[in-house]
Amino acid sequence: MSFNDLNLIEPIAKALREQGYEKPTPIQVQAIPVVLEGKDLLGCAQTGTGKTAAFSLPILQRLYAMNGVRGVKALILTPTRELAVQIGETFAALSKYTRLRHTVIFGGVSQFHQANDIRRGVDIIVATPGRLLDLMNQGLVNLSRLEILVFDEADRMLDMGFIHDIKRILTRVPSQRQTLFFSATMPTEIQSLAFSILQNPVKVEVTPVSSTSENVNQAVYYVEKPNKKALLQHLIREQNMPHILVFTRTKHGADRVATDLNKAGITAEAIHGNKSQGARQRALNNFKSRTTRVLVATDIAARGIDVTDLPFVINYELPDTPETYVHRIGRTGRAGAKGAAFSFCGSDEREMLRDINKLAKKPIPVIAEHPFVSTGAPAPAAAPQSKGPRTAQSGTGAHGGGGQKRKPRRFFNAKAR
Repeated sequence: MSFNDLNLIEPIAKALREQGYEKPTPIQVQAIPVVLEGKDLLGCAQTGTGKTAAFSLPILQRLYAMNGVRGVKALILTPTRELAVQIGETFAALSKYTRLRHTVIFGGVSQFHQANDIRRGVDIIVATPGRLLDLMNQGLVNLSRLEILVFDEADRMLDMGFIHDIKRILTRVPSQRQTLFFSATMPTEIQSLAFSILQNPVKVEVTPVSSTSENVNQAVYYVEKPNKKALLQHLIREQNMPHILVFTRTKHGADRVATDLNKAGITAEAIHGNKSQGARQRALNNFKSRTTRVLVATDIAARGIDVTDLPFVINYELPDTPETYVHRIGRTGRAGAKGAAFSFCGSDEREMLRDINKLAKKPIPVIAEHPFVSTGAPAPAAAPQSKGPRTAQSGTGAHGGGGQKRKPRRFFNAKAR
């Protein structure tokens, strides 16, 4: 099935093509027709399955048909600032030709710009519950014309203590509305909440991507944030990497990494949501033609990247969700080719690494000996060595037990590719 089979209008289909979407994911195939029909939906799906587009595409199409109706017509509630920003970037990319306006609101920053966006008028709000309630209590947000309400990662919102905020918000939105409810898990408490706010919902469920290709050799480096720049440049030269896709969590981070690499004499370009379509396409073409050695990308911008024979992926920053890690490293090791994926893990990212190892059901081999290893880094867990690098040590300390350092063996001969 293609997106053409989902009867999306041309303004949205055009944006999809520009963003590199080709085939819908299973949850998109199941959810988009349901949402377009105006039905409530109960979705069991994790981040990394394509669920953001599964609700944003049909929401945009439904709101486009309401052209001329003023006021906030769609609200997406999400547990964290990071996820809210990510969803906002998706709406920005997919609404490009619709004239629909959105804003993202969250706490921890000044409300000045958020309030100004709302005063100017928006059709869609992506929000964390606490800041949304603050703005509602100030009379800045009016949800009386709301048509569509989305709960994203509802289980995380409950875990983070947002249940009372959610109940307050529910008392201030129209009872006649379409409600979409997404959760990675469905414990009793979540089911009770879902069925208290949904009306005759259609249930969709997909299995998350949870395995990585056997053709991808993986390794993790314990390194603190200030040393990541030096480690990246060291690895590119030490491993003689000809062609590398580097992932960062933020657009600013992608720009910074690309700038640092260029200063070090390593050709690099960044690709992210703040770049124009033309700039993104030029960067991607330069990377595919190998004019550019390194492409630094955020997860949203990397969606349409499909590069033949890509030997290396580097996670400069670990992703917030383990499923995203699987998608990232899946850019290499395709079509029977060998690939390698390196991940940098700072002390503030070790919980993310634990989640990735849990999903994979085995620890990623650790490179215990390198010039920038974290002080006090955990000892590498025992891991199968048959497919990993020779320097992934088992049962040694962060500095290799004080033994003489060996020159790391390359994962494979990149030149021979």
